[in-house]
Amino acid sequence: MEYGRVNPDFRLENQGINGLEQVHYNLTEPALIEAAMQNGEGRLGKGGTFLVATGKFTGRSPNDRHVVKSESVADSIWWENTAEMSESGFHTLYSDMLSHMQNGTHYVQDLVAGADFMQSINVRVVTELAWHGLFIRHMLRRTEHEYIDRFKADYTVINCPSFHADPKRHDCRSETVIAINFDLKMILICGTEYAGENKKSIFTLLNYILPEKGVMPMHCSANHAKGNPVDTAIFFGLSGTGKTTLSADPNRILIGDDEHGWSNTGIFNFEGGCYAKTINLDPEAEPEIYATTMKFGTVIENMVYDKDTLELDFSDDSLTANMRCAYPLEYISNASKTSLGGHPKNIIMLTCDAFGVLPPISRLTPAQAMYHFLSGFTAKVAGTERGVTKPQPTFSTCFGAPFMPRHPEKYGNLLKEKIARHGATCWLVNTGWTGGAYGTGSRMPIMATRTLLSEALDGSLSLVDFRKDVNFGFEVPVSVPGVPEVLLNPRRTWSDSSAYDEQAAKLVAMFADNFKQYLPFIDGDVKAAAI
Repeated sequence: MEYGRVNPDFRLENQGINGLEQVHYNLTEPALIEAAMQNGEGRLGKGGTFLVATGKFTGRSPNDRHVVKSESVADSIWWENTAEMSESGFHTLYSDMLSHMQNGTHYVQDLVAGADFMQSINVRVVTELAWHGLFIRHMLRRTEHEYIDRFKADYTVINCPSFHADPKRHDCRSETVIAINFDLKMILICGTEYAGENKKSIFTLLNYILPEKGVMPMHCSANHAKGNPVDTAIFFGLSGTGKTTLSADPNRILIGDDEHGWSNTGIFNFEGGCYAKTINLDPEAEPEIYATTMKFGTVIENMVYDKDTLELDFSDDSLTANMRCAYPLEYISNASKTSLGGHPKNIIMLTCDAFGVLPPISRLTPAQAMYHFLSGFTAKVAGTERGVTKPQPTFSTCFGAPFMPRHPEKYGNLLKEKIARHGATCWLVNTGWTGGAYGTGSRMPIMATRTLLSEALDGSLSLVDFRKDVNFGFEVPVSVPGVPEVLLNPRRTWSDSSAYDEQAAKLVAMFADNFKQYLPFIDGDVKAAAI
């Protein structure tokens, strides 16, 4: 039995997906919430939000991401970073998943990935859980109602959390699988209810497709000056470094908070919504994001709440530190209506330094920008991935290695070409620790970070005096109005300067050791920037 609107020539059975008892096509938010409540998937929260827990998995499973190793992609995938799956393993997994799904109810959303229609792809997402349909309806771009009857997907995602893979039978690592088959244009997800796998699987897909079109896919947020889309800024960074928080600047227009492309015409958002971390969310520091946690349809994921009053507890991380909310972009009052911007004037690379060594902001040369882009240094924040319970220093190339199926040099060369062609001032911003390492120091004050970024984006920061950092060679402002001068020199924030020197030397050595893998394919100027 079918419900909802769909292209009559593109029903599931026309894709070879048969035997499902009920299929709900393109339900809107109220209907999806109603279905999720009837299914017992969660609870209606304040303002019409939907409260849900994801059970066993409250973060991504990066080691369970597989790509089918077919002849067409064998030479273009970064296999050192990607688990391979055989074609036969994928076909068996697909067949077994469909058998498991027989006689069940499923939800289909026909959506678009990419605000630039010249670069966008149509994606059909088939979910076992109604609230996953609500989540992905927020995260991707909704198809205009009048076009639904003509929609045909370029790629299909099937997500069935209740199915558990067999590593021997399906040629995978565990019972949890995120498998991409580029030949069949299909993604299979099973064994996890964590909704973030839906969006990141599509991001991985775009990260493979777009570089061949000369488009740079980026794990970044983006905004532009009010009334001036040409004055665009992008913020690279892994989860927990501040992409969502820092791009939601009330004085600028938000393009998007997580995934973008850089084409020959400028920046465009891949998504239609935001997926914000809510741990210790402050209504004064982040009022726009905080307000979404009481708006209709927002998915509140893995947050503790009072069972009677439904009040959310933003400090209780007993379920996970990776508590989140997912909401449509238009819930942010200063969000762009087009999700488009010009070529970036400023490129900010966000890092969460758990060593407490890096200054709050540094100006980079283009060669240094390439060095730090390929290095992708940060700390994995607790809860973002399974097993991460405290910040762990890591190097994640391109600030998004788990989602990069191609070799790093592909993305690095694209970024280098675009910086050279369009010009941009590059900055490294530390949102991590100061005054000591994790466990001793404290997190960088967010208001100081906001002040420094505002000065950088309006050009004022370029006018102050800079010093050369003795450890990394980049330029650091000496004094900035509104920011404690001591904060700009991290060595002075430590009570024991010799301990800082020791920690800095350790971090420099980590950078150098990590960067050895890139030396064979980088240019001389980037090698010179290497430590």
